[in-house]
Amino acid sequence: FASGSLASRIEDAEPVAVVSADAGSRGGKVVPYKPLLDEAIALSAHKPAAVLMVNRGLAPMDWQAGRDHDWASLREQHLNASVPCEWVESTHPSYTLYTSGTTGKPKGVQRDTGGYTVALAASMKHIFDAQAGQTYFATSDIGWVVGHSYIIYGPLIAGMTTIMYEGLPTRPDAGVWWSIVEKYKVTHMFSAPTAVRVLKKQDPSWLKKYDVSSLKALWLAGEPLDEPTAQWISDALAVPIIDNYWQTETGWPILTLANGVEQQTTRFGSPGKAMYGYAVKIVDESTGEELTGPNQKGVVGIEGPLPPGCMQTVWRDDARFVNTYWKSIPGRLLYSTFDWGIRDADGYHFILGRTDDVINVAGHRLGTREIEESIASHPNIAEVAVVGVADQLKGQVAMAFAVAKDASGLDSDAARLKLEGEVMKQVDHQLGAVARPSRVYFVNVLPKTRSGKLLRRALQAVAERRDPGDLTTMDDPAALQQVKDLVG
Repeated sequence: FASGSLASRIEDAEPVAVVSADAGSRGGKVVPYKPLLDEAIALSAHKPAAVLMVNRGLAPMDWQAGRDHDWASLREQHLNASVPCEWVESTHPSYTLYTSGTTGKPKGVQRDTGGYTVALAASMKHIFDAQAGQTYFATSDIGWVVGHSYIIYGPLIAGMTTIMYEGLPTRPDAGVWWSIVEKYKVTHMFSAPTAVRVLKKQDPSWLKKYDVSSLKALWLAGEPLDEPTAQWISDALAVPIIDNYWQTETGWPILTLANGVEQQTTRFGSPGKAMYGYAVKIVDESTGEELTGPNQKGVVGIEGPLPPGCMQTVWRDDARFVNTYWKSIPGRLLYSTFDWGIRDADGYHFILGRTDDVINVAGHRLGTREIEESIASHPNIAEVAVVGVADQLKGQVAMAFAVAKDASGLDSDAARLKLEGEVMKQVDHQLGAVARPSRVYFVNVLPKTRSGKLLRRALQAVAERRDPGDLTTMDDPAALQQVKDLVG
């Protein structure tokens, strides 16, 4: 996290302590964490009493006396201490995990303890067909929901060995994952479509160099899995490729194939069928009417009660939980995933994209409003709209269209590129590199309806070189034409 994003989470969570490390490593580059954390705490209205630092020897650290503590020396001090198990209610929160929303303020997804344990234990058996003694390799980040559920808790509950890997799938070479599969006799592997698309660009010989015969299947999630990518990795590994669809909010798959219950056929392009416990409905977004016919497009909703493992509420904000997730579909109390979907005649679902202003960049959910607020804080930005645009590698990327307060100095390519660079640097600093837009285009006016509503879907369609559809409500048709001219 960039300092601003981390500060907002510290303020919301109000932690007694923060645990961190001196630095991480990505692509051979050291990323110092301590300066980001120190700045975040300085920005936050809430000040944690203690900071526990793990020194990996990657980057120097400044220590704040009285607040900062060294993990290694404290571990030595308490090495032989006997700490009794702390018994809690099954509904006691196990963790909160922040996810982007349609407002700038992130939502703290609150998970329980007992229900989550039950859901993960059941999913290891029924979805992953896992056995104690096997080896699980999820390539995710442990700070992401997949990492929580299927690097840490799920495999260990099931009595499996779990592998934690820090780094890129292409360093030191594009065979590093497959070398891990061979070395540790990995039986179950979980990754994301973006990672597979990255590997698809590499020399195919890397997939032949290592013995991956221990692998029973590869599960992919985090973003829509396109059929060509699924087919390529299926041919390369010669094992089942199993898509699955879920959210930070649910903690485990909503849609996939329960091969531990009954062997089912993968249908490329589909994450599968509704899992036990999830009463999945396709509904009309305007009326709330359930669409029961095959291939009818609607909002993917879940009828209450949600199964074990799903979020209890938004941390310290029950009203936001109810209003955000349960009241967006007219006429009925239904949990909304905020995704469009269809279901075919055989019960296989297909996810078609978001209904709200959240985009999916390489498996990371980003709120466009949060990016817009960051860009708008630049002194020369008067107005901005951010949309998610389809990208062959990352699934989606953020693209920004901005109106400058002073456009008189933007009459040259060099001037526009300079301002674009400043804006990107600002987003980098405030939200982190993953939120940085792929482009920032400067326009005279943003396309709006006569009532002043931004035409985001029209912007997205033009950016993806699609027909923007009915524009009869547009206030100024020339606004969209300028966008067309810019994106080509």
